[in-house]
Amino acid sequence: MQLDQGRESNFVSINGHVVATGSERLDDSVLCQRAHAELLRQAAIAAGLLDAADPLSPDGVQTEAASAAIEALLDQALDLPEPTEQACRRYYNGHQGVYTSGERVNVRHILFAVTPGVDLNALRKRAEDALFEVRCHNDQRTDDAFDATARKLSNCPSGTDGGRLGWLTASDCAPEFAKVVFGTKEVGVLPRLVHSRFGLHVVDVLAREVGLLQTFESVQGAVRMTLKQHAFVNALRQYLNRLASEAAIVGIHLDCAQPPLVQ
Repeated sequence: MQLDQGRESNFVSINGHVVATGSERLDDSVLCQRAHAELLRQAAIAAGLLDAADPLSPDGVQTEAASAAIEALLDQALDLPEPTEQACRRYYNGHQGVYTSGERVNVRHILFAVTPGVDLNALRKRAEDALFEVRCHNDQRTDDAFDATARKLSNCPSGTDGGRLGWLTASDCAPEFAKVVFGTKEVGVLPRLVHSRFGLHVVDVLAREVGLLQTFESVQGAVRMTLKQHAFVNALRQYLNRLASEAAIVGIHLDCAQPPLVQ
């Protein structure tokens, strides 16, 4: 999502309906949420699922009628095939770390946090330089380089303790972090940066305790729900892209690579 250059800050309208004014101080994610919600509200009206007189709230909170109509709209508009057993088994085999219980890792990390306005290219360069530096010392298994770099550069409070997070389970971590760190046999400084919602991590796995892999049969329902959620997100992204391409949008350029949750 990008704000249109040259327009009043935070002024956004969808087909003439103002969803944010210049007087409001809203971050990009809120503006994006409001714009997508209004696209869906108008689509529900066009589909006859919502009264055209449904009020547009000035603070972006939809009426109960609008929320129910949008839910009905998505039920009609999104094609969500039921995952096959073959697809479920393929996902299970590729994500066994997710379905392993009792696995623990002793890790430390150096966090390069993504904050508003940060230069992402410069941030990545600093993270890659730090990764190279600590890996050069990894064969000696000395704590000095990693500890010193974490204390100097890490944006995590653990940096004051050399980046040590201690023993963690997958549920202790952000899912995208756990996906990389758990379910493998790697020990030592990982050869690549780990991306999470918090930023870029240089990760050192100090030790592992192997967990117990749950059988496919015992987690098949959970796997199926995961695949259905993935299908929903992909279908919603495509639908929002189509609605946006057909709408008169002022003040914002919508990018549905990461579609928002619908209220």
